[in-house]
Amino acid sequence: MSIQELLKLNVNDHTERKGNLTYLSWAWAWAEALKADPNATWDVQLFDNKCYMEINGTAMVWVTVQMFGKQMTCQLPVMDHRNKAIVNPDAFQVNTAIMRCMTKALSLHGLGLYIYAGEDLPQGEEPESTVNESEMADYMALFDECVTIEALQKAFVKAIAATDGDKDWQKKLIAKKDEIKKKIGATK
Repeated sequence: MSIQELLKLNVNDHTERKGNLTYLSWAWAWAEALKADPNATWDVQLFDNKCYMEINGTAMVWVTVQMFGKQMTCQLPVMDHRNKAIVNPDAFQVNTAIMRCMTKALSLHGLGLYIYAGEDLPQGEEPESTVNESEMADYMALFDECVTIEALQKAFVKAIAATDGDKDWQKKLIAKKDEIKKKIGATK
């Protein structure tokens, strides 16, 4: 498996939502990393023989993942469920941060990177359309019946709302609206 393949891998079935953030299972992510590169390794940076850096009573962990012969390092504060830095974190909280940081470092190699970019799907993967094609055809037919720009605009607003964000249908509706708009303008 290559970095390009990792970038395209849909990891959504292995994530969990906590608040407004999405977390990828570290165990699943590490298994995928080993499938992609059996020589992959990860390492926690030490600070004064501790696996975290102290910062004003809080802690920051640093993890380096090596895959495909390249090292990528990430850092992550030890945080609570509200994503606020924890003062005097305990061992469990530090361990949780380390595993999250390892997963974040894996993303720099491509695995689940789209999650950190705030995307729902990996590169090149489009969601399945939920648009009713018959309904869209009916809207396009309505455009043909419009004789004023105002009527066309009202029909267009309703049609766009029915696309549920489907970009392909939105492009088709815009093209059809522009075609009808020219016809209406030509008859005036």
